[in-house]
Amino acid sequence: MASQATPIAFTIAGSDPSGGAGLQADLKTFSALGVYGCAAVTALTAQNTRGVSGVWPVPQGSVREQIVAVLEDVPVNAVKLGMLFSHQVISEVIEALNRWPSLPVVCDPVMVATSGDRLLSEDAVDALRTGMLPRSLIITPNTAEAAVLLDCPEATTESEMQAQADQLLKLGPGAVLLKGGHLQGESAPDVLLWRDIAGQQQKEILRSPRIATRNTHGTGCTLAAAIAAGLAKGLELPEAVRQAKTYLSGALAAADQLKIGSGAGPVNHFFKDCQ
Repeated sequence: MASQATPIAFTIAGSDPSGGAGLQADLKTFSALGVYGCAAVTALTAQNTRGVSGVWPVPQGSVREQIVAVLEDVPVNAVKLGMLFSHQVISEVIEALNRWPSLPVVCDPVMVATSGDRLLSEDAVDALRTGMLPRSLIITPNTAEAAVLLDCPEATTESEMQAQADQLLKLGPGAVLLKGGHLQGESAPDVLLWRDIAGQQQKEILRSPRIATRNTHGTGCTLAAAIAAGLAKGLELPEAVRQAKTYLSGALAAADQLKIGSGAGPVNHFFKDCQ
């Protein structure tokens, strides 16, 4: 009896030496969800639970070569993009991924860390908007990132979120998950828009109770990585998003079990192992 193929996800993201965000969080998420993880480094950071004190680019051409080296050998099922840092890195990612046009891409348009530190250079925003978004199966911005991508005020209501998600979908991605964690209220609504097999636009509002914890470092990375893990396992996109949202809620609810650092600590990626 032939063994079942191993689901494999590939993160292309910045490194967080404190382990709570970036490709370290992505790899933890993949492992927690039963997916083998590969990783390409787009930038080095000096950061901890209190903030980012330094960001450095990797050598020119190295991101492209990392991606090609993996994809020429490893049968990757889904790609997750995180911090891309610069126009140069975005160009290298697009150039490399264009060789594998059918590979599903989950793009988390990382621009600002949880601490407020900027993680995307000013000249890279347009490259992300016009080059990377149309290549993505789904993008997962929060309301602040959506405002930058659309060059408009940040959404403060659910109806404004829905309108902005519709505008983001027109930029070319296959789907948009606009995250409402920054909104006020007891629940955190996320707006999911996608096109079905007939090309018709579909909408779903995913709601979860707001969890009172300061350990929110890496939540965006974790959610996008969980979506990629679901796609790698063969889930249809809406179900991959639903399961990722459920996983993140569980990781947040168990976050206070961890005592990491003196600032905004990480979520508990392996909360299921502790139950």
